[in-house]
Amino acid sequence: MFSKEATVNNEVGLYARPATFFIQKANEYRSTVMVERDDRKVNAKSLLGVLSLGIIKGSTITISAEGPDEEDAVNALCSLIAGNFGE
Repeated sequence: MFSKEATVNNEVGLYARPATFFIQKANEYRSTVMVERDDRKVNAKSLLGVLSLGIIKGSTITISAEGPDEEDAVNALCSLIAGNFGE
């Protein structure tokens, strides 16, 4: 298992359009990918799960993955967040 923390800094947080980009990126990998906030952990490939975390600007989340491409998956999602989802 590989994990990293990331802080969401875009204006709307991980909601609607940015969440869609996040899920699409997570689905590019074969590993099981999870995202955690405030002791709640959900599947990063589930839009409803990610939205249920209520990730707003300034939230720190933990992204973890387990599988054949776990490091690539976590690093790609952290890069997406660091780049403010291309906004």
